[in-house]
Amino acid sequence: MDALQDFLRRAEAALARLEPLLPPLAAEPDWRARAFRWQRQGQAGWLEAVPQPHRIELGRLTQVDAQREQLLANTRQFVAGLPANNVLLTGARGTGKSSLVKALLPEFAEAGLRLIEVDKAHLQDLARIVGLVAERPERFVLFCDDLSFEAEEAGYKALKTALDGGLASRSDNVLVYATSNRRHLMPERMADNREGWLADGEIHPGETVEEKVSLSDRFGLWLSFYPFDQDAYLAAVAAWLDHFGLKFGARAERAALQWSLSRGSRSGRVAWQFACDWTGRERLRKAETPRAGGKS
Repeated sequence: MDALQDFLRRAEAALARLEPLLPPLAAEPDWRARAFRWQRQGQAGWLEAVPQPHRIELGRLTQVDAQREQLLANTRQFVAGLPANNVLLTGARGTGKSSLVKALLPEFAEAGLRLIEVDKAHLQDLARIVGLVAERPERFVLFCDDLSFEAEEAGYKALKTALDGGLASRSDNVLVYATSNRRHLMPERMADNREGWLADGEIHPGETVEEKVSLSDRFGLWLSFYPFDQDAYLAAVAAWLDHFGLKFGARAERAALQWSLSRGSRSGRVAWQFACDWTGRERLRKAETPRAGGKS
């Protein structure tokens, strides 16, 4: 009896150590949610509801009017059950690519749009994700942020299959919206331009180049984003200060330009970061002014 109790104690201790390493029991996703994140542990994967998704107003995103209208038109077709394209948003960092995709959710959630964020490391699970949502009445955008690949990555072929549907037809309630700083999603090297050269044992290097661009070609809509000039940057600063209820004056303009110089960059993201800093400091200064006056 003592031996049995000792065994049970040891087994319980071992299970207590193993339990944190085990994935949670598979449960039905909370379909009431409007946004999800694909989670993976070991061989198990599941859709985790995001209770409070990041809300971004489309009107607050400046200098992306043309890209916004194209993305809105494509998404409007999609939620209406009409043919629409997978979308690749590429270009300079901080120019609003990811924010533009996130801003679609509050715009179209009532029409049935749902957003699923998929990390690049989990792209090999795309077929499983599509299978989970294929019979649902909602319209799902699989959002892959900051996408790029090195050669032979497992997610590369999985994404190609998801975009075209593979042997099975593509699910009509799923689209892929991806952002990247690279137009062709894979590194391009000088050797790729040497069509007639033998490089790394490759007899037909031109076919290697074709393979590299074949993934981006599967996105039907390409949206390009460009670096901000000074005027565009200041317009973004003014818009974000207005969001916080502050006016954009000469003092704020000087501070915004100094901020961008210290960051070595002008973009919508830098404008947002400045607006957060400026708003916090201004409100703190105004809150402390009466106390300082009282002391004097």
